[in-house]
Amino acid sequence: MAQAFNPYLPGYEYIPDGEPRVVDGRVYVYGSHDRFGAPMFCVNDYVCWSAPVDDLSAWRYEGVIYKRDQDPLNRRGFRSLYAPDMVQGPDGRFYLYYAFDFMGVMGVAVCDTPAGKYEYYGHIHFPDGRDWGSRSGDEFPFDPGVLVDDDGRVYLFSGFQTKIPFVSSRFHDLKNTGCVVMELEKDMMTIRKGPTLMLPCKGKGDVGDFAGHEFFEASSIRKVDGKYIFVYSSRHNHELCYAVSDRPDGGYRFGGTLVDIGDVFLDGRDEAHATNYLGNTHGGMLHLGEDFYIFYHRQTNRTSYARQACAEKLTRTDDGRFLQAEVTSCGLNGGPLRGEGQYEARIACNLWSKDGVGRIDSFLSQWKLRKHPYFTQNGKDDDHGSTQYIANMRDGAVAGFKYFQIEGLAGIDIGFGGKCDGVVEVSTTPDFASVSARLPVRAQGRRSESGAPIDLEDGVHALYFRFRGKGAMDFYSFRFNCAG
Repeated sequence: MAQAFNPYLPGYEYIPDGEPRVVDGRVYVYGSHDRFGAPMFCVNDYVCWSAPVDDLSAWRYEGVIYKRDQDPLNRRGFRSLYAPDMVQGPDGRFYLYYAFDFMGVMGVAVCDTPAGKYEYYGHIHFPDGRDWGSRSGDEFPFDPGVLVDDDGRVYLFSGFQTKIPFVSSRFHDLKNTGCVVMELEKDMMTIRKGPTLMLPCKGKGDVGDFAGHEFFEASSIRKVDGKYIFVYSSRHNHELCYAVSDRPDGGYRFGGTLVDIGDVFLDGRDEAHATNYLGNTHGGMLHLGEDFYIFYHRQTNRTSYARQACAEKLTRTDDGRFLQAEVTSCGLNGGPLRGEGQYEARIACNLWSKDGVGRIDSFLSQWKLRKHPYFTQNGKDDDHGSTQYIANMRDGAVAGFKYFQIEGLAGIDIGFGGKCDGVVEVSTTPDFASVSARLPVRAQGRRSESGAPIDLEDGVHALYFRFRGKGAMDFYSFRFNCAG
């Protein structure tokens, strides 16, 4: 069977905000759709990818499922489709919920199959027909999360922390107090009850045991063993947390961090010691048999506008809690990757410069992080022949990969380029207390290879590659050379 990596989709695909849903033995991922090189979020139309539940390495492109200009409020296609969610309604049809950037309206599309061509259905509205978000004082519609409960009742969750001073000429004076919940009618878009504030943002009310991890955005809801699990992005914006309740529409208690893209909070780590470049993240929980996974996204290209889908397996304790997952290169693989063959450098789960990491939040990051390494590609958006790699590794820059099952390893090769002159050190620890291999690297723009013997015992190891020298190295790949 093929192996699964992070990011789990091809290097040319940029799907943030992924919501995994299981339908008839397949996992379908619904996310927004970034465009490599774009100056803003979510420029592309919605697409869908799916994989069989018993092989999370075999992802299949399902095609475009909904276009921006299908909504009558966006016939010219100027507004971007932000993070969606999909749920199967009591009538058996599939309902796709979405919000247009900061337009202040939430739409619904419908389809007879989970990954077919969705058709515009309507906007979330009150019983009198007025759209939610059209009234002064409405909570701002953003980041839908939807649950159809066992009794057929439908709940919609939404929220955003940042105040938008100007939404559009049509919508104004909207609130951003936190996550709200509402019950919908069986038609899946008429508000039956609510919206009611469920989780306040920092400074917007009593946050109780959520202090330090208050709600920011990215509502996602699941039901597990009779409990309601609410996943969200906290005010730190680079972590996904969860809350638990005995009912869907309130009473949530803070559960903890599920994943942080820089492993912040894991084993007491703070932001100053993050293992990756920080930025927003968003995702949902997948439950398959006895296994649980958290889906999230990472940043690339030194901007927030080219994010990629990742996932990690969660550990659940005997009392039903979830522990924070470590960011890895082998998230959906079910275990470490094989210590043989060739791997692309793009599956690095750790990346930092000699000065640590920074925060990626806009195109300004291109300038602020100009001396830092980053993921990028050598082709245009959706170019299936493009190569994704790590660019701009300067003296002291490190790329880390976790984990590999090593057996009989004799040597290691790397593929590199850029303009550089130095050495790449290989270690199993991030502090390079012990160096297992040293590979000389020299390049003047062309892609080259270098190899060296490696001193590494059999077992499960992380691998860290550190460039020492002059110039800036591009890191493309590495290959294990086993004895015999």
